[in-house]
Amino acid sequence: MSSPRVGVFVCYCGANINGVVDCEAVKDFASKLDGVVYADTYPFMCADPGQNLIKDSIKKYNLERVVVAACTPKIHEPTFRTCLAEAGLSPYYLEFVNIREQDSFVHMNDREAATKKAMELVAGGVERAKRLEDVPQKVVNVDKSTLVIGAGIAGIQSALDLADQGYKVYLLDKDESIGGRMAQLAKTFPTDDCALWILAPKMVTVANHPNVETITYAEIKEISGYIGNFEVTIEKKPRYVNESICTGCGACAAVCPIEVPNEFDLGLGTRKAIYVPFPQAVPLVYTIDKEHCINCGLCEKVCGPKAIDYNQKPEEIKIKVGTIITAIGYDEFDCTLKEEYGYGVYDNVITTLEIERMINPAGPTGGHEIRPSDGKHPKRTVFIQCVGSRDAKVGNPYCSRICCMFALKNAQLLKMHDPSAEVYICYMDIRSFGKGYEEYYQRAQEQFGVRFIRGRPACIIEDPETKNLKVMVEDTLMGEILEIEADLVVLSAGLVAKPDTKKIARMLGVDVGPEGFLKELHPKLAPVNTKVDGVAIAGVAQGPKDIPDTVAQAKGAASAVAIPMAMGDFKIEMIRAVVDEEICGGCEVCGNMCPYNAISYKEKDGHLIAITDDIACKGCGACAGACPSGAMQLRYYRDEQIISEIDGMLEAHKMVD
Repeated sequence: MSSPRVGVFVCYCGANINGVVDCEAVKDFASKLDGVVYADTYPFMCADPGQNLIKDSIKKYNLERVVVAACTPKIHEPTFRTCLAEAGLSPYYLEFVNIREQDSFVHMNDREAATKKAMELVAGGVERAKRLEDVPQKVVNVDKSTLVIGAGIAGIQSALDLADQGYKVYLLDKDESIGGRMAQLAKTFPTDDCALWILAPKMVTVANHPNVETITYAEIKEISGYIGNFEVTIEKKPRYVNESICTGCGACAAVCPIEVPNEFDLGLGTRKAIYVPFPQAVPLVYTIDKEHCINCGLCEKVCGPKAIDYNQKPEEIKIKVGTIITAIGYDEFDCTLKEEYGYGVYDNVITTLEIERMINPAGPTGGHEIRPSDGKHPKRTVFIQCVGSRDAKVGNPYCSRICCMFALKNAQLLKMHDPSAEVYICYMDIRSFGKGYEEYYQRAQEQFGVRFIRGRPACIIEDPETKNLKVMVEDTLMGEILEIEADLVVLSAGLVAKPDTKKIARMLGVDVGPEGFLKELHPKLAPVNTKVDGVAIAGVAQGPKDIPDTVAQAKGAASAVAIPMAMGDFKIEMIRAVVDEEICGGCEVCGNMCPYNAISYKEKDGHLIAITDDIACKGCGACAGACPSGAMQLRYYRDEQIISEIDGMLEAHKMVD
């Protein structure tokens, strides 16, 4: 069989590539390679003239394969695949060679070495291109329904946007009520609007929306399937109260003799053994805490609607949806890991969310800041920033973004309550990045007199008698060591991923980034998409952000999943594992390696052979890498294609050395 006719197109990428790589020399080298019938360069191959050059060359020189030497295929490969398709060539006859990120960007000071490397990469690309195959596509129907995991402000907004378009939405949360972290807040910066004043109407609207089915106090047990046809198993935990009957009157809680710390108030307040987490909870349905309930039966006696059901069992719910949005939120950094600040040891060292519950008018202290040690009003409060953020020692080098504004807001609220109080903020840098945020920062200084000290405190020392705290910090602007005696210290705890983030990620088949949050497909161009078609992410599940950015991303996630549902079907690229049945020995190694349960076995000629599910398979290649016989191959990345690419580079290395 004759070798396919190959065309090579080298992109200058302005000076990004050509400033380091001699692109003309690479073109001349490529034109002499076996099978190459045409080679050319252009300043920007991704621009219309560059695309037209490729299309015209395909027709003029009857090209059967195309090699583009340019930047990262992660961004531009779809552009060039479309170009080939428009020229009448299979989009999978494209070989994209990265000579920017993998060459010019890493060899900026050695033009000769960079040019030689580009030649070698192109030579390998040409050899692989000769062996490329057309890849089939499979069309699947997309069910017009969505599961939204997490019912904080991100999940609620996504659910509302989709429901308003007529799509069926299942809104799931593991807590007793929807609302998430925002429901715990007192006010929101920079407008100082009451958080629940903004959130509560959305909570009620989403709960009453005809297209939304709210499932609370429930967790996901299993997710299988693919875009258009996800199958989800949910376990709804027993409340021991009939949700359809309970009126939320509170008579049961009034007679309950047991009081325990309220998790919603972070242990600062108490709740009964039968409870709702907060008065505006949605649904306003009581839950019995079986761990602390003493089975006295008083709640059952006073319940008018007879909603108490001590015999409730966990309920398994199975749903089928076309798309999924994950908006599972965040947790506060565990400040006990910063031992120098004494959190969990000193009574009067608290976190941002704890003071947030204090200054909330509906909170456990009626909106008043108090010292946990004696209940007195503190006259001097010190905020310490970046606790668990920008700190490689605890494994969190990232900025949590909202902590500076969080502290500014609470500092101003404290001054509003008591203008005579002294408030200090010890900071590394104040990052007031959003609309109206810098003005908010200036107001804290100029109008309220909040004192700012640039420096991260080294330690906190407690006076065992008074429970007062001495904060040791260097003011790096003044060059002075300060000892601030404080009545209360507030640690601006960073935002961290929830503990079950990895578990959810495994179920969905999506990635987790180095910070522990769910990883987006591309940080700039696809911030709400994931590598799994039909699965989007929103809010702090993707990384730290404030409420406006969370809402914006929630809307983006709703749009992302609405597109395939609106189209009604989706084309799945079949770069999937395939089995050579003549070679397969049925060793079952591939099945053990597959993270998607896409491999099963059948008997043929007296022995087992593997079979793959094209849809369930995600093309990760784990099976092909583990297969001892080579029977399992990945379309478009077959062994012969990869080996030929390596051989091409090694041969070119001899030629250019």
